[in-house]
Amino acid sequence: MRRGRILFSLFLIAVAAYAVYSAWGWTFKARLFPLSVSIPLIVLAATQLLLDLFGKAETANGPSVELEFGADVAPDVARRRASGIFAWIVGFILIVLLLGFPLAVPLFIFFFLKLQSRVSWWQSATLTAGAWGFFYGLFQWLLHLPFEDGWIQSWLGM
Repeated sequence: MRRGRILFSLFLIAVAAYAVYSAWGWTFKARLFPLSVSIPLIVLAATQLLLDLFGKAETANGPSVELEFGADVAPDVARRRASGIFAWIVGFILIVLLLGFPLAVPLFIFFFLKLQSRVSWWQSATLTAGAWGFFYGLFQWLLHLPFEDGWIQSWLGM
């Protein structure tokens, strides 16, 4: 078991190192995603490798996580909750299609906080403004990533 974890950690380090090596000569935007995934993967896999090589053996007899999903929830309540989550996901996709990402993100966050989480108006507005500032600052101001217009913007010629 331990040998398999060591080999898997080495495999992950090798794959991530190859991704870093091959992406290094690309333009900034092209290499951003491979590097942002591969470098943390190298660090985490190396940490796991060191723990497997030099760490103490696990001594717990029981399962690592004692959690039963939905054992105390009635099936109709679970279906209603799952339907609600699915509706929020579909709603977000529709808002993105109609309005585009820059408008969909703050609208979705605000309405989710207000309607689903029942957060106060002040807290909803503050958290939405913070999330929108992070989204705009990272993707539009810093990275200059263009987002497709939503269908409504395209129809109106905006």
